This record gives sequence, C-alpha cells and structure tokens, in this order.
Amino acid sequence: MSNSLPVLPFPVRSLPKSVTIVDVGPRDGLQNEAVTVPAAVKRELIERLADAGVRIIEAGSFVSPRWVPQMADTAEVLQGLKQREGVNYPVLVPNLKGLEAAIASNVEEVAIFASASETFSQRNINCSISESLERFEPVLERAREEGIRVRGYVSCVLGCPWEGAIAPDAVAFVTARLHALGCYEVSLGDTIGVGTPAKAAEMVARVSKDVPPEALALHFHDTYGQALANTLACLDSGITTFDASVGGLGGCPYAKGATGNVATEDLVYMLNGLGVETGIDLAKLVEAAWFIAGHLGRPPASSVAKAMSASA
Repeated sequence: MSNSLPVLPFPVRSLPKSVTIVDVGPRDGLQNEAVTVPAAVKRELIERLADAGVRIIEAGSFVSPRWVPQMADTAEVLQGLKQREGVNYPVLVPNLKGLEAAIASNVEEVAIFASASETFSQRNINCSISESLERFEPVLERAREEGIRVRGYVSCVLGCPWEGAIAPDAVAFVTARLHALGCYEVSLGDTIGVGTPAKAAEMVARVSKDVPPEALALHFHDTYGQALANTLACLDSGITTFDASVGGLGGCPYAKGATGNVATEDLVYMLNGLGVETGIDLAKLVEAAWFIAGHLGRPPASSVAKAMSASA
C-alpha cells in the first residue's frame, strides 16, 4: 500500500510574486446594509484602506437611490476623498446616466455588471443578458471619449439561486463579450458563494481560453467558507487580481445565509503565508475592519480580524 498523499485536482504549481487586491467593501460591502452609513464614515473607511496600502478601492456606485439607498451619497463621498498618487477609487455605473454622474465626480474608472445567469439578470436588472450587453455599448463608447477606464463584472459564475450550477461556457461567453466591448478587466464573481475549488479552477480554465488571464479578476464570496480555498485553487491560473471586502462585508441578498465577500484581511494573511506580495499592511487593514464594524454594531466577519483583536 502506498503512503503517498492523493494528488489534488487543483494543485498550485506556480505562485505569482505579487497580486493586486481590489477592496470592494465601501460599495459591494455596504450597499445592502440596513444601517445607514454616513458619507463621512464611508470616506474615513476608504482613507483607512488607502493608509493600509490598498491601491484600488471601490468607493460607491451611481445607481438609483430608490433601489440602493446606501449609495445615494457616492458623489459626496468622492468629493471629500484625498487624492493619492497610485490610488484609484472606481465606482459602479448601470447605464449612461450613472456614467454621466461619475464623469461629473471626476472619476478615473467605472465598473459595469452583467450576469452569466439569464434568470439572475432578469431578477437583478430587469433585462436579459443580451439586452444588458447592448445597454453597455454606449456606456463604453462615452467612457472612451472621456478617457475613463471600464472594468466589467460577471455575476453568478459558479451558481445561481434560481438556475443552480452555471456552465463555464456561459461564463466565457459573457466575459468575452465584455472584454470585446472594451472592458480592460473582467471580474468573475461567485455571487452566492457556492463554488468549490475544483469547480472554480475549471471555470477559470475555460474562460481563459477566450480572454487572457491578465484581463481577468476573481471575486469570491464566502457563503460556504470556500473563498480562500477557491482563491488558492486559482493562484496558478495567471490571474493576479482578486476582489475582497474589508471585514468580510457584503453578501448577495438573493443568497440564503450569505455571509459576504471574502475578507480582505483573511486573504492578505493567506497570501502573506504563501510569500505572495500585496503591498498591504495587515495590522492597519484589521484596524479598518474594526472601525467599520463599530459603526455597524457587530464584529467583523473575518477570522483574522477577530484573532488579531483577541491577541492584541
């Protein structure tokens, strides 16, 4: 009988020297909170993240305040932010109206969002996948005129609350369309957090056949506690940009039991242990997590924030 360990289906063969982390906490993390977070608090959270070394911080979104009231003050948040060299504050926009508001706030980057699930697209933005892509064409054209970079999001890449598992081919189709339209990068989101490492690696391998890995990012939610494992499974894919949320903030309102995005501090801790550089000060990052947790009236969802607080 052999004593050798079984070969995992997702070995990490070649780690990147460094990765870029996009902190989506101030937008994706706070947009569904029941507690109203004042603009000054959002601004201080963003400043704390920048002080910790995070270089891309999603600062808000120009969507209808009727649908997402927590983001109604995005212009106010942006107006008071310190401009720092090498730090970018992208915002989400759903349409041309949102883009014009972003232009008025002098943003350098916006993000648009589509879905790999037809049902999720209809439920979330009231249109089909094809219709959503058509809507984005004038947005990208206008952004090009203004010299604004556009990032794309694809939701439900590993599962949908209504359709179940999503075929990698469907993810590849939407991702390739967004990239062809002009998105410099497309973030692949496990919106309801049902993905597992082998499935994540399989999906990434399929999408990478149509879109270069350097034009992709990964956005894992931690509903089933798989986000770090999924990240590890994809670290040798050539993708070097990962979305995360300080304190584990966020979570899809359609996902039963959703606990939010992978916590930025948990991700940084794992990457530090692997010798992968992020440029982020973990202690300052944890302080930022506790800062926003204090305003929300609950502890951070991340293990690292709790452990470092207990050991302090």
